[in-house]
Amino acid sequence: MARRPIACRRIALALAAGLAATAAAAQDAPPSDGAVEAVPIEGWDAYAFPPPDPQSWWEAERPEPPEAADPLGGRRLPRDRPPPAVTPIEPTLYRLWGLPPLQTQVVRRGELVMEVWRRPSNSVRQSVFRVIRRNDGEVFVQGRAGLACCAPDISRRVGFDAVLPRELGDRFIALAEQSAWATPRDVVAQESAATVGSICLEGAAYDLILLTENGGYALRRDCEDAEVGQVADILEAVIGAGLGHEPRIDVLFEDGADFSRERAAYQRLIAQDGRIKPSDAAAQRDGL
Repeated sequence: MARRPIACRRIALALAAGLAATAAAAQDAPPSDGAVEAVPIEGWDAYAFPPPDPQSWWEAERPEPPEAADPLGGRRLPRDRPPPAVTPIEPTLYRLWGLPPLQTQVVRRGELVMEVWRRPSNSVRQSVFRVIRRNDGEVFVQGRAGLACCAPDISRRVGFDAVLPRELGDRFIALAEQSAWATPRDVVAQESAATVGSICLEGAAYDLILLTENGGYALRRDCEDAEVGQVADILEAVIGAGLGHEPRIDVLFEDGADFSRERAAYQRLIAQDGRIKPSDAAAQRDGL
């Protein structure tokens, strides 16, 4: 019992020493104007980097982007200019998504660019995948996703540029030969008795674009299953190549790259003497 006063005195002395040290530090500190001083995070000095020189911001050399960011970059247009790219996407929109515009890409013999744009009917979370196959056998994929609404840019945009296994190149060369590319851009499903409307409450519309040395092709398939099923092989290949690189893009595809339901709907349509025909707008535009 006699030791308690001694312990209390020790605690009191320790507290007094701490207060004295705090007071001394306060006296040594420069006078404050009321602002709270920032405390640098351990291991990182927030004040170690001076503001950039305004002139060097524009003139200093920057590291070159990786090859996958622009696999067809640095090419000059040949004298006999290639056919213009057929794409519903404006060059400025490509740049907003961080992609080289197809209108500026020079595609040589044995090469292709294949794109899929996905626009859900009940969301502004849009995405795009682009596959490039070069004539040296290298294959690349680029992916972007973001909120395409209500802002002057693509909000929350995420993306990646990656190299794919070379053996996938043959698959995309074969897909470029599919007869679907020769069909009208805008279509509707025609059953044996009536035309199926394409009003979509839950689903997605897809723009499919192909660019080769012979020109370009563009298709749009709204979210009616049979329409989408006509191009299921292309969608599965391009979207499948784009998934698995960026988790924030992967979560937008609940079914992954599975279009078996849409493919089955298209097969049923054909088996029941139905067909995919040009939409009224496409028929008027093309004089059909």
